[in-house]
Amino acid sequence: MAETMRDRGPVHALTIDLEDYFHAAALARFFPRERWPHLERRVVANTLRLLDLLAARGAKATWFVLGWVGEREPALVRRIAEAGHEIASHGYGHASLFALDPASFRADVARAKAVLEDATGRPVAGYRAPNFSLGPETAWAYGVLAEVGHRYSSSTHPARLSAYRSAAAAPAPSVRDTILEIPVSVLCLPVAGSAPFAGGAWFRLMPEAYLSFAFRRAERSGRIPVVFYLHPWEIDPDQPRPRGLDLFTRLRHYGGLARAPSRLARLLAAHRFDRLDRAHPALREIAA
Repeated sequence: MAETMRDRGPVHALTIDLEDYFHAAALARFFPRERWPHLERRVVANTLRLLDLLAARGAKATWFVLGWVGEREPALVRRIAEAGHEIASHGYGHASLFALDPASFRADVARAKAVLEDATGRPVAGYRAPNFSLGPETAWAYGVLAEVGHRYSSSTHPARLSAYRSAAAAPAPSVRDTILEIPVSVLCLPVAGSAPFAGGAWFRLMPEAYLSFAFRRAERSGRIPVVFYLHPWEIDPDQPRPRGLDLFTRLRHYGGLARAPSRLARLLAAHRFDRLDRAHPALREIAA
């Protein structure tokens, strides 16, 4: 069979924040933490569907698993690991770092790491902060991550056109307190600055031509691999919708859910994806 452009192209990094719909920051006022144990959990079915989509294209991913989910669904975490994906930490309780102090953050990440390592029997090296909240204001967290035993983080989204408070972070990998930080990829434009494209609402709502343009530009400029992210709830258009949603939240969280699975399938067909720890050269160096 003739080799395709996809077969010869660069390998990008696929990352998945494994959390349920009610963990999303956009819905925090509708689903407060005390309600979580009583809400319908949809994460298992959505994750299994994602695993099937990835398997169909031979793609692997790094799954940043929320400890709250891992504690309740250890068999799901094991299934992901046994399928050849990397298990990393998304912390335990999905609290933004701006709401935590060093002591409470240490307790959160240590608990999550223990839950995930108990589920898989393997060390957990990676971490991603909820809501990309590890930025210049919360850089103290790197020291805590090192103390707990993490080796790398992918917790910044340096897109100046986004609402994330890590937007001021560096767009290139850097090392802080022995922790390698690998940002989510952004599209660098001469006038607008760094624009988001590599996941979330931008993936679901922006024209696919924009996404293709961003990947091509990253590949031509040598800013590869693209670090892309998504959540299991983003392929679930039937998830609950609370009353009283404002227009911005409706668009940010629910916009494009119905077309996301087919978009993802086309993305996986057009590009090669692997786990972050194998796709990113900086991580391969520290693993050597």
